Amino acid sequence: MKIFVTGASGFIGGSVASRLVLAGHAVRGLVRDPAKLGAVRRTGVEPVLGTLDDTALLSREAQAADAVINAASSDDRPAIEAIVAALAGSGKALIHTSGSSIVADEAMGEPSDRIFDEDTPFNPAPEKAARVALDRFVLAAPGVRSIVLCNSLIYGTGLGAEPESAQLPRLAAEAHKTGIARHIGRGRNIWSTVHIADVAALYLLALDKAPAGTFCFVENGETSFGAMVGAIATRLGLGAPQPWPAEQAIAALGRQTAVFSLGSNSRVRAHRARSVLGWAPTYGSVLDWIGTELPKA
Repeated sequence: MKIFVTGASGFIGGSVASRLVLAGHAVRGLVRDPAKLGAVRRTGVEPVLGTLDDTALLSREAQAADAVINAASSDDRPAIEAIVAALAGSGKALIHTSGSSIVADEAMGEPSDRIFDEDTPFNPAPEKAARVALDRFVLAAPGVRSIVLCNSLIYGTGLGAEPESAQLPRLAAEAHKTGIARHIGRGRNIWSTVHIADVAALYLLALDKAPAGTFCFVENGETSFGAMVGAIATRLGLGAPQPWPAEQAIAALGRQTAVFSLGSNSRVRAHRARSVLGWAPTYGSVLDWIGTELPKA
């Protein structure tokens, strides 16, 4: 198949694109930064220089491809509207990347017993309402085999041009900079987790098997941020982790990152990926990965 991937120089998009190439597909990938063209090309992906703002380019690439995977942004509605319009009525597959912060709370380090699967109703926080609406827009795309994969906290080393994910490397970088490993508040908040290799495998399965209108959470276990930060501290040879007061964390990281990426609970179950698509993830312990593979510098 000829597949167009947005975010091909990023962590998720680059990993998925690399796996698609290994599976024998011809992949063209949107790359925003000219400096990354060579790295993307070395993975076997044909880079396309451009941004999500170039809706004419997105339309051309979508129409020329057999399938489209958006891994560049979960929130850019004009870009997605352009891709959907280009694919409308074609029956082609569109896989859109979302994130499980759509069910995140504002716990700031406190625990929650709420667990969500694909059929659990929820009301997103105001900051996440637009993302939920975009997910639903994709799922309702006319004449498109539309799929939304809603990833939880992804760990592991990227398979493409970008090796690092967002959440854990951000905490590790802060620990390097300050000499202190810190979690938001008491660190008792819990996130579901999943390894990037298992994520990439699911994208390939979804491309091959998912029926139109499929929404899947993506996870393989869950861990508290306190435990993950504790593992980071041990890996980096630092002292015991310390609480990060909410106002200080927000000032340092911004509200979206501090509240929804690092301070919230986001506990989901990937029932549909397993039962409908036959996904069988093989990596199960984010703490093991931190302890043995998280970069020390």
